[in-house]
Amino acid sequence: MNFLKLRPLFPTLLFAVCMGSASVWCSAQTFDIVITHGHIIDGTGSPWYSGDMGIRAGRIAAIGNLTAATRKRTIDAHEQVVAPGFIDMLGQSEETILVDPRLPSKIYQGITTQVTGEGDSAAPLNDAIIQSNRMTYQHLGITPDWRTFRQYFARLEKQGIGNNFASYVGATQVRRMVLGEDDKQPTPAQLEQMKSLVDDAMRDGAVGISSALQYPPAPYAKTSELIAMAAEASKFGGIYATHMRDESNSVLPAIDEALHIGSEAHIPVEIWHIKVAGKENWGRMPEVVAKVDAARARGVDVTADTYAYTAWSNGLAAFIPPWAHDGGDAKLLARLQDPTTRAHIRKDLLTDTTTWDNEWQEIPGPDAVLICSLENPKLAPLQGKTLAQIARIWGKDPLDTLFDLLIQDKAATTVAVFGMSQPDVTLALQQPWVSIDTDEEGISPEGILGQNHPHPRAYGTYPRILRKYVREEHKLTLEDAIRKFSALPAQRMRFTDRGVLKTGMWADIVIFDPNTIRDMATYEKPNQLSQGMDYVLINGVPVIDQGKMTGALPGKVLRGQGYVPNKQQAGKL
Repeated sequence: MNFLKLRPLFPTLLFAVCMGSASVWCSAQTFDIVITHGHIIDGTGSPWYSGDMGIRAGRIAAIGNLTAATRKRTIDAHEQVVAPGFIDMLGQSEETILVDPRLPSKIYQGITTQVTGEGDSAAPLNDAIIQSNRMTYQHLGITPDWRTFRQYFARLEKQGIGNNFASYVGATQVRRMVLGEDDKQPTPAQLEQMKSLVDDAMRDGAVGISSALQYPPAPYAKTSELIAMAAEASKFGGIYATHMRDESNSVLPAIDEALHIGSEAHIPVEIWHIKVAGKENWGRMPEVVAKVDAARARGVDVTADTYAYTAWSNGLAAFIPPWAHDGGDAKLLARLQDPTTRAHIRKDLLTDTTTWDNEWQEIPGPDAVLICSLENPKLAPLQGKTLAQIARIWGKDPLDTLFDLLIQDKAATTVAVFGMSQPDVTLALQQPWVSIDTDEEGISPEGILGQNHPHPRAYGTYPRILRKYVREEHKLTLEDAIRKFSALPAQRMRFTDRGVLKTGMWADIVIFDPNTIRDMATYEKPNQLSQGMDYVLINGVPVIDQGKMTGALPGKVLRGQGYVPNKQQAGKL
């Protein structure tokens, strides 16, 4: 028998042997860790089953009866759930992972892998972008000493990271590199330059290209520009992920645009944080579901994700119409300080429209806007207050309060906006093609990252789904929730060796009691770690051990299919 030909089958054979009568063979194997007495939910949606799990060299080496196996350590799961680590489809941590690479807010939820880069991305960088982002870099104490994804990923690997980490290249980032912040269209030569930047990013390891079409300068991009860049990413096996151009009155045309981009560029589509926003649109999620279902029935490769809260989070500047952002934040602030232009902006906000995503028309009122992070330290007492409360404190009307807050915080303020209905959110969550994201950066309740007032989804998304939608409301089964946390996003991201518990896979594993796991973060007090994760293993290394953070940094950079390891070969394919 040629055993070399059987080598690829060894993990499967080991599983079969360990499950059968010849488990004595497994007893001869030494494992780094054996997890015993667990209820294994493997991520596929199948019911749980009993078994032991042996980990060696960061991977799952055996599943079965490992009672007699030698091991360096035993973790007794005490009949708790043993599941694949959770994958955050929009993690937003490209900067904060440089500040505290442990990312406690992520790992205490059971998140072992995150994907980031929503329109903007860590790279590519130039001096102009660095200058425009200087307040954020200074606030976080970050020195942007990279310009490309290759350099950025190398920095992550040198320092160590507490999550597995992947990133899209942002279409906005590429546009800013070539066109700056202006409302203009690329020349043919400039479009080729933009495509070349996408090409470089994909060879450096980006997993695809992303857009965030609500946030300037992204709205200035026409569909043809996005198709051209998505087609470039498609050559390298990439994905097109999008915060769509509109999530409210024109949500259906926005989906059509995303599907058109996918079709023309021959690229899979991921709709980030799928929603129907605005009080006039509550109850329209069945229309959205029907449109996506119809597209999938036609063979269109489109999926989506959700964080399953009724409030979204973005910059306060997103309330301002796109034309007023032309040229960047400095020009926006100048327009807000000019009485005539300010009056024009006010008029636009008070006018219902389908030509841009007018959030002011979508909210029930200024009490639905909660102030989260502020970069001006003099404004810190306003964190956690609503726009209506600040208006009363300042003695101004809500729109003047919004404008003046932007001016005083140099357009850096972030907010949570209560603009969705619970039935719509629940229906989206229940769709078989919807996975989960936090849409929030990884942070910590300690240090500089604990000074902000984030959306509670930063700390609570996954445990909240397990508590609210699985345990309390029975809107999902436990097995399906785990599938949405693990196998479904791994499948979409082409993480072929993660997301399912089987032999040969990387040992990204969580152990928890489904009857007690819970989120603690609230809108009033968001900086609270979730409770209930007894163990979280990333690449076989515990980052949560008996409920406590170990400080280990075993995460890996997960590069896309177009990655070229040798930099000198990057231009030769």
